[in-house]
Amino acid sequence: MALLMSLQPPTKAMVAEAVSAGFYEHRTNQQRYPRLQMRTPEELMEGTGIERPSNVAALDETFTKAHKAKAKGHEQHDLKL
Repeated sequence: MALLMSLQPPTKAMVAEAVSAGFYEHRTNQQRYPRLQMRTPEELMEGTGIERPSNVAALDETFTKAHKAKAKGHEQHDLKL
């Protein structure tokens, strides 16, 4: 899922592209959410929300944190200038 914020309203081509991205179906609540959503700051300030799973539904693996990467080495090499 992605959100594109733009200062200008989306063009017809942008809307068509967003629609062609399809929908994400949440495994827990079986609701469908647009994969790509476009909003302007004005829309967000007026209360137009972002379609996404609720915090309760987000407790499954959809929103789990990635594992912390392990450092490969701690030695910093000098630049030979």
